[in-house]
Amino acid sequence: MSGIAVEHRRPETAEEMKIRDAVESDLPAIIKIYNAAVATRVATAQLEQVTLKDRRGWLKEHSADRHPFWVLEMDRQIAGWLTLKPFLPRCAYRGTAEVSVYVDEKFRRRGVGRTLLGEAIARAPSLQIRAMVGLIFAHNEPSLRLFDQLGFERWGLLPRIAQLDAVERDLTIMGRPV
Repeated sequence: MSGIAVEHRRPETAEEMKIRDAVESDLPAIIKIYNAAVATRVATAQLEQVTLKDRRGWLKEHSADRHPFWVLEMDRQIAGWLTLKPFLPRCAYRGTAEVSVYVDEKFRRRGVGRTLLGEAIARAPSLQIRAMVGLIFAHNEPSLRLFDQLGFERWGLLPRIAQLDAVERDLTIMGRPV
């Protein structure tokens, strides 16, 4: 485990946010947040809802020392989560991580995504990450804005690469050296 337990307070609301490593008992909340994103067709290319059985090994896929899986607690609930995973399997990409961040609908616009992504950027050097990449649908304007505000740049566009309910969608590649 990376031993992360970072607390943040948003000055305007004084709401306490606690970022920590995800544990097995967090999976139902993580899956609930993810499945809400699946239904919107905005934040993931997954087209079917996932189950606890489907994702039982999800946490084991992440090594806390290089590619953590974090949750952010707010009001004693999982408000959002973030993963860093290897970008591509070739050795030359070892220092690049793909970042994914998801926020519970009822906690949106309260700084959850910004706090998680900011923490990942701050901790990246200690995780031996030199660059971060986010793969974001071009129609996901809130995510594109968030990544842009935190120093990510548009590194590429994959036009019409995804088909979501018979609609072709573009994928924007957002990147940031750290």
